[in-house]
Amino acid sequence: MSKFNDVFVIDDDKVFHFIIKKLFSKNNIDINPSFYLNGLEAIEKIREKIDMGVTMPDLILLDINMPIMDGWQFLDEFRKTRTTTTTNGQTIIYLVSSSDSISDINKAKEYQDQVKDYFFKPMSLEDLRKIF
Repeated sequence: MSKFNDVFVIDDDKVFHFIIKKLFSKNNIDINPSFYLNGLEAIEKIREKIDMGVTMPDLILLDINMPIMDGWQFLDEFRKTRTTTTTNGQTIIYLVSSSDSISDINKAKEYQDQVKDYFFKPMSLEDLRKIF
């Protein structure tokens, strides 16, 4: 059984969505995943949850490089939502990126109040075990 229930996967790569769905399914990770193609879609859903008084997602798997609103912009907006509302528990965020750029890794450290860890794509079963 998973310690998470409501999970957001925010990534513009539909292949990643497919792979992560398969990893969840094959490993009996019992969650309620929602998939978004960019940070704007996800932050709008989060704002909608806040307006409805619904709890925030337990876990977010966040890509960095996306169109419309990238991962960094999402984190900035998400930080604003956390200052305007209280939530039941804390949303845990993991960055999942194909970028092995030192500048991205260092920038992730600037968000250590929000980001728990940084994983490289493709995610492995071992990566999921660390999370779940």
